[in-house]
Amino acid sequence: MENQSKTPGIKRVTVFGGASPRPGELPYLEAEHLGSLLGRAGLTVINGGYIGTMEAVSKGASLAGGHVIGVTCKEIESWRNVGANPYVQEEIRCDTLMDRLNVLVHECDAAIALPGGVGTLAEILLLWNLLVIHAIPSKPLILVGEGWKAVLSAFFNHCNEYSPANQRALLSLVPDVAAAFEIILHANEH
Repeated sequence: MENQSKTPGIKRVTVFGGASPRPGELPYLEAEHLGSLLGRAGLTVINGGYIGTMEAVSKGASLAGGHVIGVTCKEIESWRNVGANPYVQEEIRCDTLMDRLNVLVHECDAAIALPGGVGTLAEILLLWNLLVIHAIPSKPLILVGEGWKAVLSAFFNHCNEYSPANQRALLSLVPDVAAAFEIILHANEH
């Protein structure tokens, strides 16, 4: 089966994730595996373009034949002395973090969030809110791992009246990258 027919409609997947994982660590290896799955499927991978999870998913996608877009910005680079990772094939430079966030959430057909910190949480929440208010076309938003499940469970438990079922349904919580990839493969079958 050709790659294009495996993912009808989904061509570009943004992957969110933290900068902390290092080569050889399990979160890095998982992100690299996800990148490889996406790259072999012929998908373009969009991410923040820097180190950690971003580097790992870029590496996996690039080595598997996928196209990698890194979205970088001056504000981050003035805070942390870092540039685009070596696996980024196309760099989109932004001046501000807000510009960068807009590219990450608007230029994809689906998004996957791997474990991360406050930046990853901000990316998830921005995309989720845009989906809630129908400011962008509907797209899968897939959160990987027990950490996101715990964070959202606490939110839902304490702010239940502010998060109705139809808004919760916009999120897919999955245990691992293989399950996230399966959602991408089957997103257009329903």
